[in-house]
Amino acid sequence: MTTLKPTGVIIARFQTPTLHEGHLQLIKEVKSKHNRLIIILGVSPIKGGRKNPLDYYTRERMIKKLFPEVIVLPLSDQASDKVWSRKMDELLSNNFNNESFILYGSRDSFIPYYSGRFPTAALPPVQDFNSTAQREAISDKVFDTEEFRAGVIYGTYNLYPKVYPTVDIALFRNNRTELLLGRKSAESGWRLPGGFADPSDMSFDIAAKRELQEECGPVETSAMQYELSLQMDDWRYRSEVDKIITTLFSTDLLFGEPAADDDLADMKWVKVNDITNMIAQGTIVSTHIPLLNKLAEKYSTND
Repeated sequence: MTTLKPTGVIIARFQTPTLHEGHLQLIKEVKSKHNRLIIILGVSPIKGGRKNPLDYYTRERMIKKLFPEVIVLPLSDQASDKVWSRKMDELLSNNFNNESFILYGSRDSFIPYYSGRFPTAALPPVQDFNSTAQREAISDKVFDTEEFRAGVIYGTYNLYPKVYPTVDIALFRNNRTELLLGRKSAESGWRLPGGFADPSDMSFDIAAKRELQEECGPVETSAMQYELSLQMDDWRYRSEVDKIITTLFSTDLLFGEPAADDDLADMKWVKVNDITNMIAQGTIVSTHIPLLNKLAEKYSTND
């Protein structure tokens, strides 16, 4: 009985604009050992991330252009290596019944995480081809071609709709009878201090404290108190699918005197009881009117 030669399987991502020399030598070396070659491309659950900017279909076409005879299949990333290994085995067994396989990758690729039933083979790197460096090298290049512009549109339309998180801060003094408002140089109306949450912020509370100190200086305040969250009617996003949702915190001034900084040109203390009149007079920026209405409802007094 004749034993069929195992099928070679390359597990990779190929997140580069072209197959670089390291990719090409890897594919050619495995092809030389086997009559059939399968390339399994890892698929990230994050669309359009910097580490995985290219979707499966784009990478499949890139490979097929140079190696039309190679079978290319997608495999989704999993939180569990054990689950990922099982799905790898199922993908191969279910699509290629009664075949045997050898899975190829570099020593620092999938091999340490794979616990499936097929043998693996580590290939030494041909050269230090850094895919991250390649992506960064072209990340700000603009090409005057129809294909480039079509690619930008394709990439944009294939992103998940996003919510951008911001924080706004109601800084009070004098038993929450006075509230600090700021004004940007390009605006005539007043607003609450705040801004976008940053990926380095470990919580929205921390983001609020950071934004308050960036815009008002090194003031000492009480702990941040959650007030509400709200989708903002920001003019920049009215015609966009993406939106802004802010989280409003309140805090009390303990020490220090706020001074306008960052993108605030001016600031002042106002009486909470005057907020409703300020809104009626048009001296509050429109996006912050819902936030200040809520604060006025909660903290205004009959004095």
